[in-house]
Amino acid sequence: MNKKVAFYTLGCKLNFSETSTIARSFEKEEFERVDFSEKADVYVINTCSVTENADKRFKTIVKQAQKSNPEAFVAAVGCYAQLKPEQLAAVDGVDLVLGATEKFKITDYLNDLTKNDRGEVHSCEIEDADFYVGSYAIGDRTRAFLKVQDGCDYKCTYCTIPLARGISRSDTLENVLRNAAEIASKDIKEIVLTGVNIGDYGKGEFGNKKHEHTFFELVQALDKVGGIHRLRISSIEPNLLKNETIDFVAQSNSFVPHFHIPLQSGSDEILKRMRRRYLTNLYVDRVNRIKQVMPHACIGVDVIVGFPGETDEHFLETYHFLNELDISYLHVFTYSERDNTLAATMENPVPKSVRSKRSKMLRGLSVKKRRAFYESQLGSTRTVLFEGENKSGYIHGFTENYVKVKAPWNPELVNTLHEVELTSIDEDGLVRFEYASNKILA
Repeated sequence: MNKKVAFYTLGCKLNFSETSTIARSFEKEEFERVDFSEKADVYVINTCSVTENADKRFKTIVKQAQKSNPEAFVAAVGCYAQLKPEQLAAVDGVDLVLGATEKFKITDYLNDLTKNDRGEVHSCEIEDADFYVGSYAIGDRTRAFLKVQDGCDYKCTYCTIPLARGISRSDTLENVLRNAAEIASKDIKEIVLTGVNIGDYGKGEFGNKKHEHTFFELVQALDKVGGIHRLRISSIEPNLLKNETIDFVAQSNSFVPHFHIPLQSGSDEILKRMRRRYLTNLYVDRVNRIKQVMPHACIGVDVIVGFPGETDEHFLETYHFLNELDISYLHVFTYSERDNTLAATMENPVPKSVRSKRSKMLRGLSVKKRRAFYESQLGSTRTVLFEGENKSGYIHGFTENYVKVKAPWNPELVNTLHEVELTSIDEDGLVRFEYASNKILA
């Protein structure tokens, strides 16, 4: 009988792509992959450290694994495993903790699946995380997450990612293109480019700081790969999103008009305290440029509330800045103190109740922004890629510019592209449509 392995991934798209790569290494060792809710011999939890909740959820997930099989071997990998290995090792039921460089060699540590009294730790000094492991994730039939870059050289005062993932480094262009072609051959219609700081692509491509290729060259090369219907840029720093990339996406074969651009604060004073590498005027320029060449583009924004020293005036500056900006939705993060970051030592921390209130206000603004964006798209003809899940009798899909649509469940629509006219917004905020033609585009 083949041994069984199950995976649980916390955090970002990058983590999902890496879990898939780790899973493929188990398949090579003839493990059978099962759902995390099922009984398995090995449970692998890919951790995240970006939010407080991700830390807390880890213990719950370990308990879930133990409930399915009390004798199972439980391994923790990922960012939190690198930052707090001893803390994870002390959690009841955890047998193995692997840091940033060891996680891709996990099967080497599984010669003996006997439970340990305390988790065994194999973690490195983060300076040693200077090599690149390419990854891609195929979570469902419609889209894949393709990792092109890892690590970060930025020193934002609130962020632990450089401590958890090491220096900025990139996959070779040749390997990215090979992985993209492999994904396309599996009849997957959309590829989402992921990384920690993907606009920094090229750095570390040969294990040093030389830039052989740039992010723009990566985009140009991927656009020529046959069989890919859609390419989406997951998240890119405003200072690294150049006009040449925006203009190229506007006339590209495969790249879709959707950008996710972290802002973090609409106050220049707070941006400086965060040590971000731009001010609000540059952000406005990026948004205006996108809208100038792609008026129908969707623009998502990351923003942090409750950063130390953020007064009511600073917050209202952020609120009004976002309210007036032509963006489509927000991802709102409530600031939480992280060990070994400069921000955690800063004066004037914002009370948690105030952080929560500000977060609520921006989430409300996000609902308003998304609604306005969807309304602006009514009457337009778009291409929808349908997803694979039956949600309460409906199938969902996304247009190229990230408008979420719904239709009565029809399994034949799964993983197909259709041209539609957006007609109305339903009570749940999703968009209804009519088919613009009867033919399936792909």
